[in-house]
Amino acid sequence: MGFILNKVDTVDTISPADFKKNYLDKRRPVVIKNLTKDWPAREKWTTDYFKSIAGDLEVPLYDNSKADPSKPINATAAKMKLKDYLDLIKSEPTELRIFFFNFFKHVPSLINDIIIPKDLMGGFIESMPAMFFGGSNSVTFLHYDIDLPHIFHTHFGGKKHVILFENKWKRRLYCLPNATYALEDYDVLNPDFEKFPALKGVQGEEVFLEHGDTLFMPTGYWHWMKYIDGSFSLSLRAWDASISRKAQSVFNLVTKGGIDSVIKMLFKEKYAQYREKVAIKRAEKAYKAGKL
Repeated sequence: MGFILNKVDTVDTISPADFKKNYLDKRRPVVIKNLTKDWPAREKWTTDYFKSIAGDLEVPLYDNSKADPSKPINATAAKMKLKDYLDLIKSEPTELRIFFFNFFKHVPSLINDIIIPKDLMGGFIESMPAMFFGGSNSVTFLHYDIDLPHIFHTHFGGKKHVILFENKWKRRLYCLPNATYALEDYDVLNPDFEKFPALKGVQGEEVFLEHGDTLFMPTGYWHWMKYIDGSFSLSLRAWDASISRKAQSVFNLVTKGGIDSVIKMLFKEKYAQYREKVAIKRAEKAYKAGKL
């Protein structure tokens, strides 16, 4: 038995009351097909449009390679003008992707193309809309967001494959100590269960996002994503209402962000090897004990 993947709930529209009762309060993901039906971005945002407004902007690019233990997580693999990168993802498969890019900082008028869904919940971090671009074959490694926000992730221009896991599975997913990402040595789509037995029986959810779809990912949810087509996404982030969750967010940023980065720089490969050994030991211990 491998991963047990159920389909993410999908609705065309949803009322604030139903969203709060069935998804926000229960911290369950949902895809809302028509959340963006009144957004100018739904029709306006294309690769040609972005080339016309910011084509000469130089953007950082990332690939699918395993993180260098001597560098911060998400270290850039290359840089390229936006227009050249967008031509690339539309013309051929590539691993290169743009990760967590604040396009709105460079083109503030883009904010007029979206409608933040404040009717569904409060707490949106309006200064941090983030965009993600990828070519077919590019993959976002399995992780959860360090600051623990709720995320409304809207996709444009193609398809994207998403697999989600509740945070309670983090040990069985081989979460690295002091980190919010998993051991990168297994393929989420086709894991080697002989080599990584703790993955057997882990329960998750799966969805293929299409143009205009919005995926609500609750705080702390692990997510893995693969671009089926050269396309792009927008993430809107919102704080959880609980004080304890906000406190955990600050703790994560200090320990799993700042302190962990310093340790990585000091000990490099030795620290990387230590973390991988601990992740494997913890995962297999939890699996043998029949625990999460």
